Amino acid sequence: MNALEIGQKLVAMCREGRNMDAINELYADDVVSVEAMAPPEGGEREMSGIDAVRGKNDWWNENHEVHDASVAGPFPHGDDRFCVHFKFDVTSKPMGGQRFSMEEIGLYSVADGKITKEEFFYTM
Repeated sequence: MNALEIGQKLVAMCREGRNMDAINELYADDVVSVEAMAPPEGGEREMSGIDAVRGKNDWWNENHEVHDASVAGPFPHGDDRFCVHFKFDVTSKPMGGQRFSMEEIGLYSVADGKITKEEFFYTM
C-alpha cells in the first residue's frame, strides 16, 4: 500500500472508532510518535515502538471522555507522507474534568507499506 491508501484506511478506521485496530494493522513495529509538546503529567514528547504508541492511546482512552470526534483527509504528499485533520470535543480527567475542544494535524510517514512515524501539531 502507498501513503494515500494507508491514509484512506487510517481515516476510515478512525471514523469507525477503531483507532487501536488501525495502530495494530497499519503501524510498523518500530514506529516513532512525536507530540507537539510533552504531556502535562510528565510523559515523554517522543516515543518509539508499537507498544509505546499503544500505551499512549490506552492512556488517552482511559483519561478522556470523547463527546464528539471528526476526521478529515487524508491529504497526501508524494508517495511517503500524508496528513489528517482531527477535531475532538472531550472531557479530560487529568484536567479536573474540564471539557474542551481541540484540533490537531497528524503528519504520517510511510515506508514498506506501514506507518513509520506520526507527528502531531496542535496548541493547548
